[in-house]
Amino acid sequence: MSIAAATVKELRERTGAGMMECKKALVEAAGDIEAAIDAMRKSGQAKAAKKSGRIAAEGMVVIELAADGKRGVMVEINCETDFVAKDANFQGFAASVAKTALACDAVDAAALLELPLVDDPATTVNAAREALITKIGENVQVRRLVRFDGVEGTLYSYRHGVRIGVVVEVIGGDETLGRDLAMHVAASNPVCVSADEVPAAALEKEREIFRAQAADSGKPPAIVEKMIEGRVRKFMEEVTLLGQAFVKDPEQTVEKLLKQAGAGVRRFARVEVGEGLEKRNENFADEVAALQKD
Repeated sequence: MSIAAATVKELRERTGAGMMECKKALVEAAGDIEAAIDAMRKSGQAKAAKKSGRIAAEGMVVIELAADGKRGVMVEINCETDFVAKDANFQGFAASVAKTALACDAVDAAALLELPLVDDPATTVNAAREALITKIGENVQVRRLVRFDGVEGTLYSYRHGVRIGVVVEVIGGDETLGRDLAMHVAASNPVCVSADEVPAAALEKEREIFRAQAADSGKPPAIVEKMIEGRVRKFMEEVTLLGQAFVKDPEQTVEKLLKQAGAGVRRFARVEVGEGLEKRNENFADEVAALQKD
C-alpha cells in the first residue's frame, strides 16, 4: 500500500528509527502509526523507540578530511548527558559515522542514517545508533552533516574540545594560516565570509533597528543617516569573517591578514553541539525516577 511521506516522517520522529524501517513498519501495519510503533518495539527496538523522544542536546562534533584536503565532512552526534558524550562507545560510534560520511555522498543526516558503516558494512548507521541507545540507555541522534565537495582550495579544520567544530576552505596560504582561520571562526562565530554575502533581509532589519534608535536622538535627518550608516558598517564588521579583528592579533582584520598572505577564504562552516535545542535540565531525583519508569 502507499504510505504518505508525512506519516513516515512522523513515525521516524517518534521512534528515531530509519526511514526505510519506518516505511516497512507502516506498510505492515496498514498505515496505523500506533500499531507500527508496537510492532517495532516487539521486534527489539523498544528501548530505542522509547528513548528517542528525549532531548539530546549534548554530544560531540566529529570532523573528517581527505588526506589531500579536497573533501571533508563535519557530523554532529547528540546524546542526553555530558557523561555519555565522554563514553568510549559513544565516541567510537561518532568516529565511525564521520568516516562513513566522508566515504559516501550522503547530503544530510537522514540519508547518512540509511547507509552501511564503513567499519561494519553489515550494519547501517541507524542500526548501530539504535544498538548504542540500548547499550548506554540514552537517546542518541545523528543530527547534522555538513559536507565539503567541489573544493577549489584546501580544507583546514579546528575543533574546540569536542563541542565546536570548524572547517574552512582556504585558497593559497599554508597549514598554519588555515588552522588559525579555523580557530578564529570557532572563537568569533562570523555569519559569512564577506559583506556581499550578508542576507539583504537581515541587513535591512538591522538598518530599521538602527534608524529607530537614531530617530530618538533628536538630531537632524542628515546626521541621523550618517549615524545609521556608521552602525551598519560596524554591524558588517561584526558578522563577516573579513571584517572581524583577527583573534590572535586584534590590531588587524582577517581581511588584512589574508592580503598579507596572498590568500583568500572561499567558505567555512561552524557547528556547535546543541545549537537551537532545549537543554536537558533534570535533578538527580528526577533522573532516578525516570530510570525507574524505563
